[in-house]
Amino acid sequence: MPAASPEARPISPPAPAKPYRILIVDDHSVVRRGLRQLLEAQPGLEVCCEASTGAEAVHHVKRHKPDLVIMDLTMPEVNGLEATRQIRQESPTTDVLVLTMHFSEELAREVLRSGAIGYILKSDADKELLTAVDHARHRDPFFTSRLAATMAQNFLHAAGSAPGQEGEQRGAGGVPLTAREVDVVRLLSSGKSNKEVAAALSVSTRTVESHRNHIMHKMGFTSFSDLVRFAIRSGLVEP
Repeated sequence: MPAASPEARPISPPAPAKPYRILIVDDHSVVRRGLRQLLEAQPGLEVCCEASTGAEAVHHVKRHKPDLVIMDLTMPEVNGLEATRQIRQESPTTDVLVLTMHFSEELAREVLRSGAIGYILKSDADKELLTAVDHARHRDPFFTSRLAATMAQNFLHAAGSAPGQEGEQRGAGGVPLTAREVDVVRLLSSGKSNKEVAAALSVSTRTVESHRNHIMHKMGFTSFSDLVRFAIRSGLVEP
């Protein structure tokens, strides 16, 4: 008689993808509730906790290590900027996306300096928040379009009235950017992902990543926020 065949082992189903965990920080419960409903309606996103003060936000980050914090700036106890600094120091893998009602160029620069990856106006949240979260998920910065356009336009006007505009596109050692590198900086700093930049320039994503790394080294940037600040300061972002 033929030998009995061994029992076939059941095939285990693939493990579900790990959700992208988000902490919502706002001192108004109705805002937190609205953001939670918007975010959790999207597949792959999970609101792991909420906070109503800056200090509470830092505590939750220490305990839960979320992937992203959506942070209001006007917060009791510890303001949003200081909370962002503490969060980035406590958990470098946690990104911070600032969501605020304040339309201010200087504040946007300070937000970047604090370590946040993006800046969204509450008035634009219904159109741009999910896009900003997707950018943050891929570690790409994002500026609300209305603010980015205003900042770029103001810097273009200032550059046009000041001498030495060409020198603004040089690093600390006077090394100039090539035309292609300027294109890469402009597209990345306007909020496009590496894949979107590659499509716009008809090159591979790997080529964009190579350009990006070379620019960072050439210009002496220590973070991508440095590159974004340079692009805004130099008027490279298209209005």
